[in-house]
Amino acid sequence: MRRIPLVALVALAAACARGPTYDIVIRHATIYDGSGAAPTTGDIAVQGDSIVALGAIGAAHGKREIDAAGLAAAPGFINMLSHSEESLIEDPRSQSELRQGVTLEVFGEESMGPLDDSMRAQALRLQADFKYPITWSTLGGYFAYLEQRGFAPNVASFVGAPTVREVVLDSRNVAPTPAELDSMRALVAQGMKDGAMGVTTALIYTPATFAKTDELIALAKVASQYGGIYTAHMRSEADRLLEAIDETIRISREANIPVEIYHFKAAGRDNWPKMALAIKKIDSARAAGVRITADMYTYLAGATGLDASMPPWVQEGGLDAWIKRLKDPVDRALVKREMDQPGKNWENLYLGTGSPERILLVGFNTDSLKKYQGKTLAEVAKIRGTSPEETAMDLVVQDGSRVGTVYFLMDEENVKTQIAQPWVAFGSDAESSAPEGAFLKSSTHPRAYGNFARLLGHYVREEHVITMEEAVRRLTTLPATTLGLKRRGALKPGYFADIVLFDPNTIIDHSTYEKPMQYATGVSTVLVNGVPVIDKGEPTGAKPGRIVRGPGWAGK
Repeated sequence: MRRIPLVALVALAAACARGPTYDIVIRHATIYDGSGAAPTTGDIAVQGDSIVALGAIGAAHGKREIDAAGLAAAPGFINMLSHSEESLIEDPRSQSELRQGVTLEVFGEESMGPLDDSMRAQALRLQADFKYPITWSTLGGYFAYLEQRGFAPNVASFVGAPTVREVVLDSRNVAPTPAELDSMRALVAQGMKDGAMGVTTALIYTPATFAKTDELIALAKVASQYGGIYTAHMRSEADRLLEAIDETIRISREANIPVEIYHFKAAGRDNWPKMALAIKKIDSARAAGVRITADMYTYLAGATGLDASMPPWVQEGGLDAWIKRLKDPVDRALVKREMDQPGKNWENLYLGTGSPERILLVGFNTDSLKKYQGKTLAEVAKIRGTSPEETAMDLVVQDGSRVGTVYFLMDEENVKTQIAQPWVAFGSDAESSAPEGAFLKSSTHPRAYGNFARLLGHYVREEHVITMEEAVRRLTTLPATTLGLKRRGALKPGYFADIVLFDPNTIIDHSTYEKPMQYATGVSTVLVNGVPVIDKGEPTGAKPGRIVRGPGWAGK
């Protein structure tokens, strides 16, 4: 009989006493598990890409131990409306997002596929600060391109109804024939099989604005068949806010699909009193069984382009047709007149701000125009000696783009009221960014750097609008449930190790409209699928992000 040496027995006994070894053990954290329950103090053990133990983990130890005493541990935050489709190609580190604790970015309003040859050619021609090849024609092809390059956060996407419409109908203001609608349905089905979360749209922009409700219901029914949801920048967030909510509820009912309202707001001073009525309408629908939720950003200004200041008819046919009309004196006179009156069938953000002094220009493609970045439309109009309306038209023509624009539209008390609603999640409606490289060529909205930290620092800690545990639920479990995600959005054994450690006493945003490219602070460590991507407040360069695909994915 072979005898085991005494020294080996002692070592074995010591190892057993120490317990199992994990890849990472986070010690002494204040754990917000995402459920909305009060936090507890304990440890988190990570093995591979998953959480394997939570709370009291006994004598276990980690190959790496992280002391989180005084820090909050939460599930990685979910950005319900991200526009990082291109910025992740430029910089896969997603710094402005990860430094706030965002571990999943969900793309919406439009999508990177499907594309036909003319759409691909136009997209290449309009590339500005970010240059990259477009080698794909489907949403699945875009996913494959991202995966080949690698990226730090997790990513998900919807398939865009406007994108589908453009493939089949170009940018024409026409209703699809039955055969064309069948083609559109087929493209949505392909997007769902590629892994889309559902179907999305942005109904104040062309060509999306040309879609009637029945068309949207038909496409939403396809997404519903694959278990997806419908998300929308509604047809109005201002003068027809309540009617737009009614349309969204109708789509939910008739397509038998959950719906999400993007960047929920009441835009324009005259519409601020509608917020209470909007909330009442949504609460009533929810009580009646409609599966409706919303998301928002934590700022008083939105960001889009000068296209939102001009009527849809002038934009029909795409950018080139828009510019051609703006060069025509008769069309220009008509556009100017319509900019100065409430839009009868469109969302007039130029008028909604109340003044061109409340319209900030932040993004130009042409180097000679970048000197106007950070100036208001009123300031640029004065410099150029033209009216604000004429200046807006001239800038679109000269830049060959929609021109990135910030519009001041919202009310602070409404923002607090929206945050207080239990069915409201959060989305930046912006790209991930960094104050370096190509990102310095244009400005941005502060929400790109501060949306989530502002919620936790300003509205939770300073304003006490909601509790920290409720804020974490809204950033994690609520959006994960809305999207139907599995093993994400909570701190539980068996769930993916998307974890953020932050200091609840210091987390805060620093980004401003004047100086937007300033990182939030207070986040110390971020894990994505068990891999540190932020360590001691700085990016590690790791790219463990994955495509989080929807329930219709054909590759599972």
